[in-house]
Amino acid sequence: MRGSSVLTSPTDRAWLLRRFAPVLVLAALASACSSGSPPATFDLSAPTARIRGAAGVQVLVAEPAALQTLSTQQILVKDASGSVSFIGGGQWADNLPRLIQTRLINTFENASQLRGVSRPSSGAVADVQLVSELRRFEIATPANEAAVEISVKIVSDQNGRIVNGRIFKASVPATAVDAPNATRALDEALSVVMLDIVRWVSSSRLPRREEPGEAMSETSPAREPA
Repeated sequence: MRGSSVLTSPTDRAWLLRRFAPVLVLAALASACSSGSPPATFDLSAPTARIRGAAGVQVLVAEPAALQTLSTQQILVKDASGSVSFIGGGQWADNLPRLIQTRLINTFENASQLRGVSRPSSGAVADVQLVSELRRFEIATPANEAAVEISVKIVSDQNGRIVNGRIFKASVPATAVDAPNATRALDEALSVVMLDIVRWVSSSRLPRREEPGEAMSETSPAREPA
């Protein structure tokens, strides 16, 4: 029949299989991946403890800066040589720096006497801003310890001057290098670090933005008596 594309000879069928074999293999791999169970999702907690100090101050908490290996939802493992791998079967509930920013804000809200705390994108006017860098957030092997390290700077929101800076560290043993135990140990270590950050900020001498009324009273000339 004219226009027919039916292949009848063994040679034609063999050629057809060779041509489309890569496509068939990719389709099989995609099917296998899609049929696998999704990774479990793990959150971080915000500890609660009443901490006195810095009453009436408003703070903005910026998202921590981080290297690409930490700017992810994957759970990081690093050995003594510095080689990096990730734990299968689990992931964080959000991009890690953004998740830590949220939980640090929650910790301030739970623990301190600050007037207000929020993220810079809120548009709130603040006295100071916390600028940080996530240096470590990993299971360190072969010691099997959850290691958390965050560098924090207090920056005046009025003039950009760095008021104070400090590095916070904590480590907690991990029972096993799997998703449930690794995330539990990392959560405990982060809780220690976040409470230390809140205590440090609350006990620091923080600059305060002048209220509009105060600024006007200082700059306005004295009125002559009538």
